[in-house]
Amino acid sequence: MNSSVAVSDATAIWSAGVAAVDSAALVRAVVRRSGNRLEICGDVYEVDSIRRIVVVGAGKAGAGMGHGLEAALGTDLVAAKVEGWINVPADCVRQLQKIHLHDARPAGVNEPNDQGVRGSERILEMVAGLHSDDLCIVLLSGGGSALMPLPVQGISLSDKLSVTRLLSRGGASIHELNAVRKRISRIKGGGLIRAAKAGRVITLVISDVVGDPLDVIASGPTVCDHGTAAAALAILERITGREGESSIPVSVWNELRRQSHEACSAEQPVISCRNCIIGNNETALNAAITKARDLGYDARSLGTDRQGIAREIGVELAVLSQNAHSSSRPLCWIGGGEPVVQLATTSHPRKGGRNQEVALAAMCRLWNENLKGIAILSGGTDGEDGPTDAAGAICCEKVRNAARAASLNPFDSLAINDSYTFFAAAGGLLKTGPTDTNVMDLQVVVVRPDE
Repeated sequence: MNSSVAVSDATAIWSAGVAAVDSAALVRAVVRRSGNRLEICGDVYEVDSIRRIVVVGAGKAGAGMGHGLEAALGTDLVAAKVEGWINVPADCVRQLQKIHLHDARPAGVNEPNDQGVRGSERILEMVAGLHSDDLCIVLLSGGGSALMPLPVQGISLSDKLSVTRLLSRGGASIHELNAVRKRISRIKGGGLIRAAKAGRVITLVISDVVGDPLDVIASGPTVCDHGTAAAALAILERITGREGESSIPVSVWNELRRQSHEACSAEQPVISCRNCIIGNNETALNAAITKARDLGYDARSLGTDRQGIAREIGVELAVLSQNAHSSSRPLCWIGGGEPVVQLATTSHPRKGGRNQEVALAAMCRLWNENLKGIAILSGGTDGEDGPTDAAGAICCEKVRNAARAASLNPFDSLAINDSYTFFAAAGGLLKTGPTDTNVMDLQVVVVRPDE
């Protein structure tokens, strides 16, 4: 559609941030091969000393990371020594030279399924079959927890799903969620590295979590879990309250209580593993700021730790634009993070995501204000926003005018979290398709007094 300069610039700034965390490029930046010399994140390997290179992993960036790794290793080395398996969303599956991309869940459905379980079983089989002269490279990115499910024996996937849903509805933090699901998983919380028999293991990580905690990203399959079953039980009991015994599957209570009561046995030897963060939200935000300045904006960072309520962040961004509208120079604010949506109780159908809710809340704040020269964009760097086909949405004059012409009411839509329906009708959705990366969200506010 025809866009104002503000909208075009906001989109270009957001896109520059996403391009900076292109997963293939991030991998190629840290993996270099020259003849018999292979360097990964500064560690040097002699290719001749490696019998096999096995690549495993999971995440929304898995396809790009796998492609980048094959390119960095070189066609000849890949053909001779590489095999691999990465669990990715269905719409990210494509043909690589030797690394298999496994359809582990449908697009836009961020929950584990049996396909993901089968893929995770294959990953553990592969790493368990390695030897001391093999190199294992693990590729992890956001979404890896749902893409690499493998419950412990005695707990079904449906049992694990019900626990995850209950904790999420109960307001559990990502750290609390991981503390529980690591204890009922064979692969999370260091399970992958405990199973690995390779002589050397290195993990390349694209972070989708504020602060880049290695034990939280994809639930830390190659990071030792220092949590306890007792702590997991306490979280469940606090969040479920008196209904805990009936709302949590018996199998989960039994497993956690068994773990907490058993005497600690000697731990299996764990292969040392180096975990390397190769890209994160800060990488994207810095590139977006550079792009904004190249376009002539006075660009300012809002930080990469924005974890508040989505509609409150939308209002904050709208107020920034209002306060700057009298400025004599183009201004831009860029923030990163991952806000949350507070779901309203309603019987009406609804659809949306946190980024669309940010933009809709901004629209409500600016509904009767001067929007000329203003664009507020919020989008997920992975190209997904909730269970929708959009990455996010844009609040601007053109979208507001289209909404008015269609007699749309943003306040009614926001009241029931129906942001997708509003922006789909008003032409304000940001659609990119899969981006092969995932470093949380980017929010861009552009104000052009000259427009």
